[in-house]
Amino acid sequence: MKRLFRNAIAAAALTLTAPLAQAQTPPNVLIVGQIAEPQSLDPHVATATNDFRILVNIYDGLVRFKSGTLQVEPALAESWTVSDDGKTYTFKLRQGVKFHDGSNFDAEAVKFNFDRMLDENHPFYNTGPFPLSFNFAAVDQVNVVDPQTVEFKLKEAFAPFLSNLAYPTGLIVSPAAVQQYGKDFGRHPSGTGPFKFVEWQSNQRVVAERNGDYWNEAPALEAVVFRPITDSNTRVAEMMAGGIDVMVEVPPDNIATFQNDPNFAVSEQVGPHVWFSILNTKEGPFKDKAVRQAANYAVNKKGLVDNVLQGTATVSAGPIAPAFDWVKSSVEPYPYDPEKAKQLLADAKVEDPSLTFYITEGGSGMLDPVTMGAAIQADLEAVGFKVKIETYEWNSFLSRVNTGLEGKADMAEMAWMTNDPDTLPYLALRTAAMPDKGGFNSGYYSNPELDTILEKARTSTDQAERAELYGQVQQIVHDDAPWLFVANWKQNAVTRANVQGFTLEPSFLLNLRQVSK
Repeated sequence: MKRLFRNAIAAAALTLTAPLAQAQTPPNVLIVGQIAEPQSLDPHVATATNDFRILVNIYDGLVRFKSGTLQVEPALAESWTVSDDGKTYTFKLRQGVKFHDGSNFDAEAVKFNFDRMLDENHPFYNTGPFPLSFNFAAVDQVNVVDPQTVEFKLKEAFAPFLSNLAYPTGLIVSPAAVQQYGKDFGRHPSGTGPFKFVEWQSNQRVVAERNGDYWNEAPALEAVVFRPITDSNTRVAEMMAGGIDVMVEVPPDNIATFQNDPNFAVSEQVGPHVWFSILNTKEGPFKDKAVRQAANYAVNKKGLVDNVLQGTATVSAGPIAPAFDWVKSSVEPYPYDPEKAKQLLADAKVEDPSLTFYITEGGSGMLDPVTMGAAIQADLEAVGFKVKIETYEWNSFLSRVNTGLEGKADMAEMAWMTNDPDTLPYLALRTAAMPDKGGFNSGYYSNPELDTILEKARTSTDQAERAELYGQVQQIVHDDAPWLFVANWKQNAVTRANVQGFTLEPSFLLNLRQVSK
């Protein structure tokens, strides 16, 4: 088996260096064209969906999203109970599960994972930072009841808790591997998932092989190779030539071509996605609310959706994606009204406001960001803004934006795919989520009323009340306009016709355990 696997990987390596016209993927090895190089293969450190698409195939969580939904189902936990006050969750764990390095999965391992992220005194807390540990800020204690039972004590009831456990930040890593590799664990991942990590060659590929001992039936594929191909035109060329089997985030210009070719299959799935531009509310022109509103009126979002994205998205109204259709909101997107934008600028006594606009070459859910950025620049300049664009590779872009825009830029493109209406506003719009506090509020927006509503919404166990509260969040953020609200995307991917069992998930994750070739 090892010899066969080595031969398959050798074939894959030849594929990566072969001329496009001669490219052919090896049998029973799936080659996935990713949009960027991963940041890390440590799920507690990673923040990008690009990385998550790899990680959910190497690791499991206590729970996971049921296929085709955002409903939670058992994974490493066979069952769980919740106390009447919503503050204690008790999980019964599967027996006999081992990490890929041979160490045992048990309640102590679960405790290690969450203590590592949340306890500053934990011996391996320094293997972070853990940017999305905000998802588990409500956790007060993780207690080992017995080897197969673990208990989470929350500080207060927290409605998104199970959903956040199903998100990649809740994936369970091997304590033994963390202890062995320390801060380098992200280059030497070990989980319990359907595929085991083999190698990561920077800017070339991440390779994972079948886990024959997987607790939930071993996958059909012998291996998966994730290739970072940052240029969308190159990804399309590789797909057409046979160099990859799966391509995520198909450029709008190419969808019809693949749909009309029997050698390919196009998948589409609606999910909670928001594409926006962060505005620097701390300094510069966007410190003024009227100027932020002017920018929202100035940009022809419908034109972007219809022409650049060719109908693969809808116009965004605020931070709550329409996929959360249970949220009670009647907020409409800002209409395209350049004359109103000019009037708002005049009333604010802002003349020829100059902006620095960060855009990225590509990245998770970024939807043709260079073309989008140029179109936004043109619309803003048409009403009187002066816009200088600075373009960066995805991981360099994130390192600049996530640390905050102060002293650097006035606006920056961004996209989030989330699992709950709480996630994006809580992590990126709350006063306590400023970059210096470990959050993603890179534009420094602060509204105490919003902060209060967000705290109330996440601790409510009444779904109807949460629906009302998140509707208020949508209205407040829409009016304050700390972002340029642009689009909500319908995700897509293309596969070769011989790939079977492939589906896209509303979570935007890429589960390959049921795929065959």
